[in-house]
Amino acid sequence: MTVRKKAAKLRFGLCCIFRKEPIRFRQVTARTLRQLSRTAQLARLSGICLHNVLSLRQALEFAADHGIGAFRILSPLFPRFTHPEVGYRLEELPDRDIIAALCAEVRSFRTNHDLRLSFHPDQFNVLASPRPEVVKNTIGELCYQGMLAELLGAEVINLHVGGAYGNKEEALVRLAANLEGLPGEVLKRLTLENDDHSFTPADLLPVCEKLSIPMVYDVHHHRCLPDGLSIEEATGRTAALWRKLGRESYFHISSPKNGWLDGSPKPHADYIDPEDFPSGWLGLNATIDVEAKAKELAVIGLRQDLGLA
Repeated sequence: MTVRKKAAKLRFGLCCIFRKEPIRFRQVTARTLRQLSRTAQLARLSGICLHNVLSLRQALEFAADHGIGAFRILSPLFPRFTHPEVGYRLEELPDRDIIAALCAEVRSFRTNHDLRLSFHPDQFNVLASPRPEVVKNTIGELCYQGMLAELLGAEVINLHVGGAYGNKEEALVRLAANLEGLPGEVLKRLTLENDDHSFTPADLLPVCEKLSIPMVYDVHHHRCLPDGLSIEEATGRTAALWRKLGRESYFHISSPKNGWLDGSPKPHADYIDPEDFPSGWLGLNATIDVEAKAKELAVIGLRQDLGLA
């Protein structure tokens, strides 16, 4: 693939974990925690949170050293934080002061190295759900991620709309109404992403433009679930909305594991086929999260394939 121009601020993002680098994040199940006393629970959780923030600092150091301009923080950085039985507050953890200090270090490192941090809540977080308990739990999870974003200096909390529940228009109306229940630290970071089963760019862009909420354009999802917009049109409208809000655009790229002709194109491949990279993106000031199974190897490989390394 021949590259004729490149953007000075085109940055590529690594998503959550590593394939080769010995940087790992720890988790714990609620079942394991239930077997412990509350004191032991908090001690166990405190150690894991401390480990994970240290790992996050390592992840950002790796990113800065390898030309990776963004990092998606895994949602359970503080595991089971919102769980109804074993959940907790940062103030309850024995290592709270050290954890807070490390978070401040991460925030400073992010600023000093011009890294962009984001969160991408799991699929069960659905603001458009007709079930009040789902919306309530989603808001709780988003508040947790907003708290983390404040601590770490993350700029984006990216959310899928979820199911259409038989009526896209009604689902989008519920979404807009439920946005009003979000605190400022969440709402100012919230973005919406098109998916590969219900909501296309043509569905979301009018809502995002009306509500002044940026859209994260996933070109793979768009190719799997096309609408009346071309890639160029969806890219242009997405970028225009981000510019209007004074922010840097955000996109997602991936390639199909089985190719575009054999089987479902939805599963992600280990690496990105450079032919899947929209040529028009090379002229943008934008962040592009690389959603590929090979993680940091795929990000570095794509930059090399595009002549940007």
